[in-house]
Amino acid sequence: MTAIGQTSDLTTRAQERYDVVAVASSAGGIRGLGVLLAGLGADFPLPVVVVQHLARQHRTYIAEVLARRSALPVKLAEAGERLGAGQVYVAPPNRHLLVHAHGLLELSTTELVHFVRPSADLLFTSVADSYGPRALVCVLTGTGVDGATGVSRVKEAHGTVLAEDPESAEFNGMPSAAVATGAVDRVLPLEDLAAELRALVGATGAPSGRSHRSTDP
Repeated sequence: MTAIGQTSDLTTRAQERYDVVAVASSAGGIRGLGVLLAGLGADFPLPVVVVQHLARQHRTYIAEVLARRSALPVKLAEAGERLGAGQVYVAPPNRHLLVHAHGLLELSTTELVHFVRPSADLLFTSVADSYGPRALVCVLTGTGVDGATGVSRVKEAHGTVLAEDPESAEFNGMPSAAVATGAVDRVLPLEDLAAELRALVGATGAPSGRSHRSTDP
């Protein structure tokens, strides 16, 4: 395990309350998200909010694909709904996804950020502003730099930031950009991230729920 950034207090902070997990990915992200969600188990107690860069012009089946691998229910996020514990919400294509106070979700068609919509930067910034130190975010495989500004905002708000190890990521652009900010608390291989998330939120022991394959669809 590689530790980068301010890691000395994470063991203590594992006992603190987190309210939301936000995850971002791009190229290679369907497989990466499948591995991560499968490892969280059915007893993972927090809502998980996901930005995956998707083709804007096509209908997506990402929720159905990820649901086959996740013991948690997975759905496309809807404007105006509120986050529920143990539920995975995925940003629809061509919509920014933001989380406001009390878990209220917003979908936006404001301008592209780093040429993409949905944007990890906007999602991470919104959870930082709404949840502060109770925000837990994770950057997975992907090209480009989306998410780097957002993880800095999460760290400024005293939240916790994880990143997939760029050296083993399928595409290292996004995790490398996040690590370069100095805001990342832990850098871990993809296969170890779910266990770290479970530990941080106090979900001890092996994850409950059916097992899932982590191959690409």
